[in-house]
Amino acid sequence: QVQLVESGGGLVQAGGSLRLSCAASGRSFSRYDMTWYRQAPGNQREWVATIDNGGRTNYADSVKGRFTISRDNAKNTLYLQMNSLKPEDTAVYYCQALLFGSSQNYWGQGTQVTVSS
Repeated sequence: QVQLVESGGGLVQAGGSLRLSCAASGRSFSRYDMTWYRQAPGNQREWVATIDNGGRTNYADSVKGRFTISRDNAKNTLYLQMNSLKPEDTAVYYCQALLFGSSQNYWGQGTQVTVSS
């Protein structure tokens, strides 16, 4: 069992930066592939970025070059550094932990990011 708690959201002006954190409890955080998703009002949940258990990263085109996903396995924490924020980045951001090849799939409760123009 893994519990995920996101933090770091808030209100920022366009062009600003935020860093989101996702703290994981439970064992074997390093084994999980970790992903950030976001959901804007009225929209479906959208994939943002993934870092796998080997540290390989992948990004949605909409955030590539502006967002950086990283993890600190010693601290059981996932991060999302968001730079050059745009109003269209406004959403609730969720982290997910997925153990490849298993049914173990966990979600956090989300953190609100609001970017004003």
